[in-house]
Amino acid sequence: MSATAEGATTTASAAGWTVDFWLDPVCPLTRHTARWIARIAEDLPLRVRRRVMSLAVLNEHRDDDPENDPHGYLWIPARVAAAVQTEHGHDALGAFYDALWADPDGSEREGAGDIAEALRRTGLPTALAEAGASTAYDAELRASHHAGVDRMDAEVGTPVLVITTPDGEQRAIFGPVLGQVPPETDQFRLWDATVLLAGIPSFHEIKA
Repeated sequence: MSATAEGATTTASAAGWTVDFWLDPVCPLTRHTARWIARIAEDLPLRVRRRVMSLAVLNEHRDDDPENDPHGYLWIPARVAAAVQTEHGHDALGAFYDALWADPDGSEREGAGDIAEALRRTGLPTALAEAGASTAYDAELRASHHAGVDRMDAEVGTPVLVITTPDGEQRAIFGPVLGQVPPETDQFRLWDATVLLAGIPSFHEIKA
């Protein structure tokens, strides 16, 4: 185990871990999880790859509307995110996602911002915003979505994390879903707990 801030310990070793992070780009609870992962990755050898999933795709066959999205707004940012991921890769998706949730001065927003502005500040073609009103990247969106969601043998939402250990073992988990970013003293404890639970084959679900 390696020492971290405030004397915490973590299961991550010097060899490095990878976290593939499937997200709906405008889910506010997912943003808390994304900020938590980004913060611990500053101190731990974690490589984080952002991948797009979509609450619109997840819920499209349901009779109810759990996201209260009668006009299908959630398709727009997901399609743009799929276009960014397809044309420019996962690092570009991560940068676009962070810009979407930040004001021009870098301060964190409470809700997702303007898509075209986020593209511009990320250095991506603003024409990608047109993908939000198109089905041109729907195949890629669905493929990315199912690459994460289909790893789980349970009803899930966003985010889905696939943790790859230094020896190549993969552990898939839905969540953690966070109401806010944990304080610094809890951030590494949460990571250790996430890795521990994800590594127990019989573990299924826990809710607070």
